[in-house]
Amino acid sequence: MEHNQYVNDQVNKKNFFIKKKFSQNFLLDENIIKKIIKAADINQDACVIEIGPGFGALTKHLVKNSKKLLLYEIDDELIPHLKKLFSNEKNIHIKHQDFLKTENIDEDIKNYLDDSKEVILVSNLPYHITTPIIMKILEESKQVKRLVLMMQLEVAKRLTSKPNTKDYNALSVIIQDQTDAKYMFKVPKTVFQPRPKVDSAVIRLDIYEHNGNKAFYKFVHACFVQRRKTLVNNLNSSYSIEKEKIKLILEKLNLNDKIRAEALSLEAFKKLYNIFLREDLI
Repeated sequence: MEHNQYVNDQVNKKNFFIKKKFSQNFLLDENIIKKIIKAADINQDACVIEIGPGFGALTKHLVKNSKKLLLYEIDDELIPHLKKLFSNEKNIHIKHQDFLKTENIDEDIKNYLDDSKEVILVSNLPYHITTPIIMKILEESKQVKRLVLMMQLEVAKRLTSKPNTKDYNALSVIIQDQTDAKYMFKVPKTVFQPRPKVDSAVIRLDIYEHNGNKAFYKFVHACFVQRRKTLVNNLNSSYSIEKEKIKLILEKLNLNDKIRAEALSLEAFKKLYNIFLREDLI
């Protein structure tokens, strides 16, 4: 039986109940899955983590392309399906666990993916916890080197957007400070069971820095605190710095005092932050 027919049968015959609290939308389209595998650029020496494998549609391809596989699945009902589907695979470990409650990601990697030369995380992420999962990996793991993630289209655009675009915000800056962030392709809502209300997209994040500068990120958030306000007004309200002082610093960087945060590149934010820090204003 084809995999997507199996999933449909489980749902339609009420052998499995969709749980909204887990944002369950199962990807069924083989062409999309193959595009995800290609985007992940996995080789036979790489080990892979998958969060929320569901019925294993993506997992089936990951196991063929990688050395070892570590799965995190929170849903009690899906564990038997996964164990049955991969009963003959020796290089898969299934953790029945909420990934966000994982105490030590790198300890899990050491225990289950111990001979890995490269660790890649590939996942169709639950919409409502996309950002917390990404930030957990960036803040807590030294081993994961690449993320290839499907998420809500709007979030994908935000994470990979550039200055002077409507999607560019503090999170864009933070993600791009720690990763090479690339928008890969759009995924229509029609390829899921059940069908979500919005389209999705796949992005690739190649990590070059874990545990970024949290003080810098706090500063970036302050710059964006009210998107339609100028940088001068946002920094004035966030840090109670005199507007004239802020204008003088912007002048040093050849920035107009009417400029908004959305117009600044990552490098411009870093230069601005370093001046404020040097002058003991934040």
